[in-house]
Amino acid sequence: MKYLHTMIRITDLDASLHFYCDLLGLQEIRRKEVPAGKFTLVFLATEPGEPEVELTYNWEPDEVLGGGRNFGHLAYRVDDIYALCQHLQDNGVAILRPPRDGHMAFVRSPDNISIELLQKGDALPSQEPWASMPNQGEW
Repeated sequence: MKYLHTMIRITDLDASLHFYCDLLGLQEIRRKEVPAGKFTLVFLATEPGEPEVELTYNWEPDEVLGGGRNFGHLAYRVDDIYALCQHLQDNGVAILRPPRDGHMAFVRSPDNISIELLQKGDALPSQEPWASMPNQGEW
């Protein structure tokens, strides 16, 4: 058995691609348009051959997506958690659980999918403004 991908439903394809690709740095690996079913599948990964996230966009959504915590979260190891959190914050993404410890942070996608960011290797030394920044919302 081999793990392939995690599917998440989205409501705004452009906003989701901006978040996952432009801000987080994932790559679009492939895309499948299904006119008969009126949906688009977009597969993203850190690089080809790595585990994927499948974004499922229904062209005519017939349901409201909830923020249930039963899904949990997606997690990514990052080279510099402070630089990425600053980049996300500079682009309007709320840092819900700041990387106070230089190791872990949480943000949310445009569709409220919780994203965990984990520092590659050892935790970075604690630094401001992250060290004293409070949590906000839920992740």
